[in-house]
Amino acid sequence: MGLQSVKTFLAAFSILVLMAWATVPGSDILLPGVAMAQDGPFADDDAVSKASATLDVAQKQLDTINAELADHTSSDRDLMAEKSKVDDVLATLLGMKSQISPRLDEVTARLADLGAPPKEGAPVEALEVSTQRGKLTAQKASIVNILARIDDTTKVANDVSSRISTARRDLFTKELFAHADVSLDAMSIAVSSIGPEVSRFVDTMSNWLSFVVRLKLVSLASALVLSLIMMLGLRTILHRIFGPVVARGKQEQNPSYMSRFSLAFWSTILPSLAFSFFLASSFFFLDMFNVLRPDIRHMVGAFFGFCGFVFFSTRLALAVFNPVSPKWRLLHITDRGGYQLAAAFISMSVLNSLDFVLAAISQVQSWPIEMTVLKGLVLAILVGAILLGVSFIKPMLPKNGEDDTNGRPWSVITASLMRIIGAVIIVLGLFGYVGLARFIATQIVLTGGLICTMYIGIRSGRAVSERDRFAETMVGRYFQRRFSIGPVALDQMGIVAGLLIYCIAVVLGLPLIMLSWGFQLPDIRLWVYNLFTEIKIGSISISVVGIMGGALLFAIGIVVTRWFEKWLDGTIMVRAHVDTGVRNSIKTVVGYVGAVLAAVIGLSAAGINLSNLALVAGALSVGIGFGLQNIVSNFVSGLILLVERPFKVGDWVLTGTTEGFVRRINVRATEIETFQRQTIIVPNSELINAAVGNWTHRNTLGRVDVPIGVSYNSDPQKVMDVLKEVAMAQEGVLRNPEPFVVFLSFGASSLDFQLSFFIGDVLNGLAIKNGVRVKLYHRFREEGIEIPYPHQDLKVVLERQSPKGPGQPAV
Repeated sequence: MGLQSVKTFLAAFSILVLMAWATVPGSDILLPGVAMAQDGPFADDDAVSKASATLDVAQKQLDTINAELADHTSSDRDLMAEKSKVDDVLATLLGMKSQISPRLDEVTARLADLGAPPKEGAPVEALEVSTQRGKLTAQKASIVNILARIDDTTKVANDVSSRISTARRDLFTKELFAHADVSLDAMSIAVSSIGPEVSRFVDTMSNWLSFVVRLKLVSLASALVLSLIMMLGLRTILHRIFGPVVARGKQEQNPSYMSRFSLAFWSTILPSLAFSFFLASSFFFLDMFNVLRPDIRHMVGAFFGFCGFVFFSTRLALAVFNPVSPKWRLLHITDRGGYQLAAAFISMSVLNSLDFVLAAISQVQSWPIEMTVLKGLVLAILVGAILLGVSFIKPMLPKNGEDDTNGRPWSVITASLMRIIGAVIIVLGLFGYVGLARFIATQIVLTGGLICTMYIGIRSGRAVSERDRFAETMVGRYFQRRFSIGPVALDQMGIVAGLLIYCIAVVLGLPLIMLSWGFQLPDIRLWVYNLFTEIKIGSISISVVGIMGGALLFAIGIVVTRWFEKWLDGTIMVRAHVDTGVRNSIKTVVGYVGAVLAAVIGLSAAGINLSNLALVAGALSVGIGFGLQNIVSNFVSGLILLVERPFKVGDWVLTGTTEGFVRRINVRATEIETFQRQTIIVPNSELINAAVGNWTHRNTLGRVDVPIGVSYNSDPQKVMDVLKEVAMAQEGVLRNPEPFVVFLSFGASSLDFQLSFFIGDVLNGLAIKNGVRVKLYHRFREEGIEIPYPHQDLKVVLERQSPKGPGQPAV
């Protein structure tokens, strides 16, 4: 008895012992389905046991947040922090429920396996079973109680989250529509406060600068040098990647509209990114080296933001209006109009950024409320006045295109819209709604600039994705040179590059627009998290991350399957000298099995319940009944061909009017290549239901017949001997079975014979036939054996007409 038999015997014996021991009263081992529960409802480290304490902590957190909301004194930042805490609680509750809910299904299934308790008068069940049922019932009650508490706490958390959102909206509305005192007395107080506040600000900055010079000069220099080095490194990297594209674009004499958008996008984004990185790293190093005092930190951060936004606005204005180089200008405006619009946009950007810096200074130094109102009022009036002034200029190119010194005015709708917005900003400020006026003025510049940048980026992505444009970029040339990519594949990569630029423009622009409209970073982070983890459409929940993960797992499964196919075919089956047809069948089956497994894994990872596929199966069955019979028939026939293998790849087959070599056996159809190199796609059901001839089914041995006719003057025996000798002398003709000759018949013009011989490979039959025929021709000439032409004997009877009439013999 072999080792495997011994292992099987021991396994069976162990199972029998366990089954016998399970029937002994008092034993701790039970059969599957009646496993003993623990002595207590749950272990101390079980998720259900820990859930009660976790729920108590969550409830205390929610009570604390409710108490803080009742004060009505929280700022938007504080409310956002509380909202983040509530979201953490909701995430904990969701994780607990997803962990505990399967336990309820498990306990319910085990109770169902035990069955209902015996009725009154029925035989008493075993003590172990009744004890097991009681413990499982207690566990189920505990789980149901915990799940109910989780649902109740989740409802409370959702209510608190809704209250916080409502409080934030109310706070934003209150601040936006707050009315300020803009009377002459209030403004007089504000004007009189300017001098002292400016002096106090100068003293604060002087004290800080003297402190830095005396004690933090090395730290200041180190922070600036490190930031400068990092900025130069980033700028070098960006210049190496995108510099040639921008430089080559500037050399175009007559740039296209798409080229102008592309150059405007990159010439705006790249320098802005480098400068913003310098500002951010400088602030980080200054703060890390303790150069910034707490009262200075907020003002320096606002000043850095001022510098970054003004730099970005300047680059954007020069890219869009381009007063210096008209051929790269995105708008159809005059040179003078380009200067005027660029100056107006930069001026409004400086005013809005200055308002942000002054707001930071007023918060640190606690300016009087009248001075803060005056600051907002002046800046709002200036922005409104700039808009009114821009509405009266004439920047548009003339229609005739000849004289561009005197342009055309704006369209009526555009000019009216700018005048209305400018007038509304001024009127709101004068009537005391300074906050609303400032908000509108800020959004005109900030949101307008960001939307303009996003639009330029999207058009730039469209330019890159145009046909044959990606091959002109440095990245495209690198891929073409490094990986020898053809023009078609490179064009497809251009489409992908365009989509990536779209994503960059949207991903960078939308969060900044949301921040400018009062949203906080936790809001954006939460929305992004919900977007990628759970999107609810009615009762359907979709997870983008799950779908992407499922697609990734499916792709990995396909790649692994293809690798396994190649490894199995090129390593295992080649070394085992497996027949080519068998190898193809195994590869095909492995490929389809791997694809199915990869699809199942991908669907499961995407969160799709596989039990729902029963609906798809039902729909397919209806479709099969209505019109998919042929497809299913071909599919099943393909599986039969792969398993039964009546022919394989490389076989010479004959089916109906098709004859040739089998090149590929698919699940739906089989590819047959004729001798004329034409590929015939034959449905598998036809190959299963019809007669198919296979010359190479079992082996390549075959018989070749060569018919030939000789003259009636030839000796039949001599002809038969010559035929046999020629066949025996031909290379490739088998000696066993030996060739033979058959005297077929007496033909009309010849004696008909047939030479038959066997060859080892029927695929070489045509060449061997040719060789035999050539040798027969020469041998017949040597032996004087004639191969006759077809002929007929024609007997002609001549009659001469008699003078006596037709039919009478002539004399």
